[in-house]
Amino acid sequence: MVGAIPAAMTYYSRSKMPETARYTALVAKDAKQAASDMSRVLQVEIEAEQEKVEQISSNKSKAFSLFSKEFMKRHGLHLLGTTSTWFLLDIAFYSQNLFQKDIFSAIGWIPPAQTMNAIQEVFKIARAQTLIALCSTVPGYWFTVAFIDVIGRFAIQMMGFFFMTVFMFALAIPYNHWTHKENRIGFVIMYSLTFFFANFGPNATTFVVPAEIFPARFRSTCHGISAASGKLGAMVGAFGFLYLAQSPDKNKTDAGYPPGIGVRNSLLVLGVVNFLGILFTFLVPESKGKSLEEMSGENEDNENSNDSRTVPVV
Repeated sequence: MVGAIPAAMTYYSRSKMPETARYTALVAKDAKQAASDMSRVLQVEIEAEQEKVEQISSNKSKAFSLFSKEFMKRHGLHLLGTTSTWFLLDIAFYSQNLFQKDIFSAIGWIPPAQTMNAIQEVFKIARAQTLIALCSTVPGYWFTVAFIDVIGRFAIQMMGFFFMTVFMFALAIPYNHWTHKENRIGFVIMYSLTFFFANFGPNATTFVVPAEIFPARFRSTCHGISAASGKLGAMVGAFGFLYLAQSPDKNKTDAGYPPGIGVRNSLLVLGVVNFLGILFTFLVPESKGKSLEEMSGENEDNENSNDSRTVPVV
C-alpha cells in the first residue's frame, strides 16, 4: 500500500506537465499550442510557426509509417540495436540482482540459509546488498550523469558491456579460487564492479538512447518496444538463472528444483550474454552533441536522411 504513494505522486506531477513541443507541433500539428507550452516552461516569448510545421508535415518523404520499408531502411538497425542491447543487459543485470544471496552463499560470504533464522538471514542479505549498492550501483549512475555528455552514450555502453564481460569471465573461469575464504573479498569486489559498470554503462544508456534517435511520431513507441524487450530479458534472467544456478548434484538443489549447471557455469553464461551486448552495441548510433532532429533525420531531405541510417561507431 505504501508503494502506491510514490506512484500517485508521479501520476499527479506528470498530469501537470505539458506534452513535449516536438510531439505537439510535429505529430498533433498544433504549432500554437507547442509555442505556448514552451513559452510557459522556458518563460520566454516564442512565436508559433504553423507554416513551417505544415511544410514539414506535407513532405511525403517523411510520411512513412512504423515498420514500413522506409522506416526499416532508416531505423531498422537502430531499433534492433536498442531492443537487443536492453534485452541482453536485463538478462545479466536482473539475474545478478535477484540472486546475489545465492551467489554470496555459494562462495561463503554469507552463511547458508539453513544455518540462520529468518531475521538473521534478512539482516545479512540486506547488509550485503546495501554494501554492493553503496559501493558500486549508486556511484555507477553518478558517473554516467557526469560523463554521458563528455564521452558519449556509445562509448559508455560499449565500455560497460566490455568490463561486465571481463569481470564475469574473471569470476567464472577461476571460480574455485574465489571460494577459498581468503579470496572471498576479491570475489565481492569484482562482482561489485560488474554492477558499477552496468550503471556506468548499458543500464543507463539503454533507456536514454531510444528516446533520442527515433522520429518524434515514433519515439515513444520505439522506446516502449525497446523497454518491453528489456523486461522480457529480465524475465529470462530471473527465471533462467533460478534454474541454471542450481547445483548439478540433485542432492544439493533447492527443494522443488531440478539440477542445474551450477553458479560457475551460470556466470560463464552471463559473460557470454554481456559479450553479445558488445556486438549489438555497434548497431546503436552516437547521439552526443546532436539534436533530436539530426538523429532522426526529420530536418533532412530524403537523400541526406538515407545516409544517416548507417551506424556511426565513433
